[in-house]
Amino acid sequence: MAVKKRTKKKATPVRKQATKKSTPKKRAPIASVAAGSAPMSDATIAARTGRTWAAWVEALDGAGARELSHTDIAVLVHKRFGVGDWWAQSVTVGYERLTGKRAKLQKAGGFAASGSLTVAADVDRLYDTAADAARQRRWLPSGVIVHKATRPKSMRATAADGSKSISFYFYAKGAGKSQVTVQQEKLATQAAALKLKEAWAESLMHLAALAVG
Repeated sequence: MAVKKRTKKKATPVRKQATKKSTPKKRAPIASVAAGSAPMSDATIAARTGRTWAAWVEALDGAGARELSHTDIAVLVHKRFGVGDWWAQSVTVGYERLTGKRAKLQKAGGFAASGSLTVAADVDRLYDTAADAARQRRWLPSGVIVHKATRPKSMRATAADGSKSISFYFYAKGAGKSQVTVQQEKLATQAAALKLKEAWAESLMHLAALAVG
């Protein structure tokens, strides 16, 4: 009787499962300073703080600032990097814009619209023109009411929605020249801030015409 030979089955090779390599999260690229993302130029921030915007992004990223709040970043810039309070705020705002943590015109309490204009009139004349109730109807936007005035430095105004969110400041700029700045805060959207920025630019032009006329 013939004996059948057993044939050994070839063992199928065990395929090693490919392990997926974890890829680090991509960070938002640094936006262009020329496009207006940072609040000031590279030259200015470097002269005042010792670092360009790219250097600040690198330094603050290394310190874990992308996970920090606005206040904590400002404290970090002030205490660890030795930057004064005002410039620490500027560095923080620029860093947040460049890394996508903050949109253009966004502040800690919402969005803000601002503007400034240099006028060919001394600061007293410019201020008196701005503070004159009769002439305010000719340059202030509809519904805006001045509720506090400190001659010749500043005025505070209430917006049409009732919020006390508008500030004006006046500065002497040499013989026969002065500057007025305005900022309206607590705006809900970037679109509203951009629209009001244009409106305030027009209003300041009307004020200048009254002051030099």
